Amino acid sequence: MTQASHDRLLIIDFGSQVTQLIARRLRELSVYCEIHPYQNVDEAFLADFAPKAVILSGGPDSVTREGSPRAPQSLFEMGLPVLGICYGQQTMMQQLGGLVETGHGTAEFGRAYVTPKVAQLDILDGWFSDGDEQVWMSHGDHVSKIAPGFEVYGTSPNAPFAITADPSRHFYAVQFHPEVHHTPNGAKLYENFVRLAGFTGDWTMDAYREQAIAAIRAQVGDKQVICGLSGGVDSSVTAVLLHEAIGDQLTCVFVDHGLLRKGEAEEVVTMFRDNYNMQFIHADEQELFLGELEGQSDPETKRKIIGKLFIDVFQKHANSIDGAEFLAQGTLYPDVIESVSFSGGPSVTIKSHHNVGGLPEKMGLKLVEPLRELFKDEVRALGVELGLPTSFIGRHPFPGPGLAIRCPGEITREKLDILREADAVYIDQIRKHGLYDDIWQAFVAILPVRTVGVMGDGRTYDFACALRAVTSVDGMTADYYPFTHEFLGETATRIINEVKGINRCTYDITSKPPGTIEWE
Repeated sequence: MTQASHDRLLIIDFGSQVTQLIARRLRELSVYCEIHPYQNVDEAFLADFAPKAVILSGGPDSVTREGSPRAPQSLFEMGLPVLGICYGQQTMMQQLGGLVETGHGTAEFGRAYVTPKVAQLDILDGWFSDGDEQVWMSHGDHVSKIAPGFEVYGTSPNAPFAITADPSRHFYAVQFHPEVHHTPNGAKLYENFVRLAGFTGDWTMDAYREQAIAAIRAQVGDKQVICGLSGGVDSSVTAVLLHEAIGDQLTCVFVDHGLLRKGEAEEVVTMFRDNYNMQFIHADEQELFLGELEGQSDPETKRKIIGKLFIDVFQKHANSIDGAEFLAQGTLYPDVIESVSFSGGPSVTIKSHHNVGGLPEKMGLKLVEPLRELFKDEVRALGVELGLPTSFIGRHPFPGPGLAIRCPGEITREKLDILREADAVYIDQIRKHGLYDDIWQAFVAILPVRTVGVMGDGRTYDFACALRAVTSVDGMTADYYPFTHEFLGETATRIINEVKGINRCTYDITSKPPGTIEWE
């Protein structure tokens, strides 16, 4: 679906690990933007995309290296506002007649403080009101000579040209990363930039909903569509949006693999079959999945089994739908970005069990992906716009393989039943204490060990479990949630008293990195 009716901002990606965060900051300002690798952006692309402004991202390369990435030279002759960040600043300086050098003790990594050099600059409205500004730096090279027409507006101890600009041409360049949370006032800088570029903030979920419905109808016509429904937020919003667009032309297939949380399958069936009156297939395949997983303990083997079986089951039920020509998926914009790497080639494969990967090729279906331009927080906003319950929209992320990756070692029905009960108590505790919305993700993992305990006057030999709760902005990094000892003690007591089969609780305080959020 094209967004030509919106003001568009182009982010040229030079390979920074935080380029996605630039897009997120802009979307939060109701500005439509897209990320494209620098190799794909030439003069013809710029003319076709017709951006209202351009941001040049950071990157790992060195501008001083022969053959290193550059922006199209024609970009600087289009009269567009341009903001260069880190590597983006350096290539802008180099391409416009400045100089970049390596070393000489000017590398900066981590927190730094920028001091204002010249009092007035429109993009810095709201900055330096309380003195120096904290920023986050990550650079080895440095600008040693600014390009003609530019002035210095901010310096740091190791970056004498931390903020430079040529306001007459609306060119701005910073050595730091305003998109990360370690630059506390970074959002204000982006807000100023898009305001100066003339963006009106016309990227809203209400407008997106209407355009998405029109695009779905134009793409699908009178043909049948099948949707793989996991019960998660992404697939659920996809299903409700499609149902609003094409009604009975949509059939949802919900594969119940026996790895869902307590009461989750019943909740999904009730919501979509009863409340939305959709054509709905509840594929109860628990025996198949749990049978194939029996005796398997290797995490990757378990994932592959679940992914393959999901495709097989989905295909079996989808084949029963006459005239199905389209497959709907809840693909999000981060999935799209990650499917094209910095080098322009294929990168990380989207998990097959999550986005029904492989089905279009096997079944000869065409894809409908109405969320492929949205980030997760935008999907939640669209879900609210579509009338999905806020309690459902605000649920913590749940992995495609379900409880399989919260059950290290061999999966058994006994362990899954214990895990469901423990997880339900834990989440109930979090909700009772009013903490649910402060936490990115919380769950219980049942450990592949039994421990000795004493309950009453008797000896027990039961499973241990680990409680996990993390805070995060985007899932890329995470830290453990700082529960009080009172909360942890109360929760452990409830789990041990109420869940038969567990006699010991631990709390996982590992951050990401070095750990991952899930246990497998």
